[in-house]
Amino acid sequence: MPVKRANVKVAARHARRLPNQADAGWQWRQAGDLRILQVRRFRELKWLVHGFSTRLGGASELESSRIARSKKETALNLGFTDWDRRERVEANRRQFLEALGSSSKSLITLRQIHSDVVHRIDKPPLDLLKGDALVTAAPALLLGVQTADCIPILLVDPRRRAVAAIHAGWRGTLSRVAAKTVGRMTMEFGTRPQDLLAALGPGIGPCCYEVGPEVVQEFASQFSNASEWFHGPFDALASGENPNPLPWLTMMPPGHEPPPPRCNLDLHAANSAILVGAGLAPRNIFATKFCTSCRTDLFFSYRREGSTGRMMAVIGLH
Repeated sequence: MPVKRANVKVAARHARRLPNQADAGWQWRQAGDLRILQVRRFRELKWLVHGFSTRLGGASELESSRIARSKKETALNLGFTDWDRRERVEANRRQFLEALGSSSKSLITLRQIHSDVVHRIDKPPLDLLKGDALVTAAPALLLGVQTADCIPILLVDPRRRAVAAIHAGWRGTLSRVAAKTVGRMTMEFGTRPQDLLAALGPGIGPCCYEVGPEVVQEFASQFSNASEWFHGPFDALASGENPNPLPWLTMMPPGHEPPPPRCNLDLHAANSAILVGAGLAPRNIFATKFCTSCRTDLFFSYRREGSTGRMMAVIGLH
């Protein structure tokens, strides 16, 4: 989906960020053609493996007709999409894990269903599990979630040496999947929420993520502070108020009434607030400001591009 005209200034601000710049607390790791985003605080834990992939490098080929580019592009697609060959995705995954220094470890992923389902992993499962969050305290396992606009969240408990990977779109955010993952770590590993570190990776930003009244109303019904995460006529949409009760006043012919107003949702802010509500200290939450829709030079964006690749956020124990 193209960036809306009203958001041009915000999008331009994002576009001015050079690829070698990252948000405070974050840094780039270069490995050949690959560029991986990491959290400095996480890197201090020598027993921890983690990283957020970008689209740079890889063996997959994206056609210009699919992504509105002037020529064919090689990309690090880590998802088994319908346009890519399985052997190329598998090669990309091996390359990504080698860049993290963890190619010998088992990568555990999910069939993501935009839910609040959390799985504890102690060994590689026989079948692909359905859900949107994984937790483990077992070494030699890597937990991975795939995104192309949704928010990838990685959690680490430095005291208990337990980790989690979470996929949070608007439905997962609404169902508090991040908070439920914290609760599962508390139950399974004795984690204290105040000890947890959280990294919220690249996802679509409030500059580009427009949602309709139904999403606004869902959030308003579940969160008393939901208005803090939206930009636009939140109160009107949350109440179900008709934004144009007298369409004839617009002086437009029938069938040409202006579209109803929409709001822009900040998924990073929403999930950060949910994690604070679950007991995490704000200083231990690291949220990048990179917008996947603004920065398709670095990231995949389903909303902006349509048929595209998938990035992966990975975490595990040495």
